[in-house]
Amino acid sequence: MSDFADLFAPQGGWRVRIRDHSGGAEEGIVEEIGGFPTLMQANAFARAYVRDSIERCREASARNADAGTILAAWRAFGEDAEIVAGGEAGFRSESECADFAAQPASAEARDWRALDPRQDADGDANGDNDEDGA
Repeated sequence: MSDFADLFAPQGGWRVRIRDHSGGAEEGIVEEIGGFPTLMQANAFARAYVRDSIERCREASARNADAGTILAAWRAFGEDAEIVAGGEAGFRSESECADFAAQPASAEARDWRALDPRQDADGDANGDNDEDGA
């Protein structure tokens, strides 16, 4: 059973760990993204990140690939996300990835960038808001 401590972020915020299934990085860890004020926000980001990764695998697969083929491609080449110290309340892709592969995601469901705490107030991840990126 969850207690109220699960609702409050650890110091520095909740962290989402991104893992690359294709290897190359130590233990498959590509990066950790911190600063999520609530576990719910970290879970939403992780879920959207995995949805986007599965959709990129769907796009790279043969036309009309079935869910099993898409899931196999994601497990070989995609990126996974997990909540650091999220416990039972943290997002786990294994409980949803088969459904994600079976049903294409909307643009909104896979928009992890909108949930990224690294964004500045203008919604720009790099801190600049010029059209040319300068």
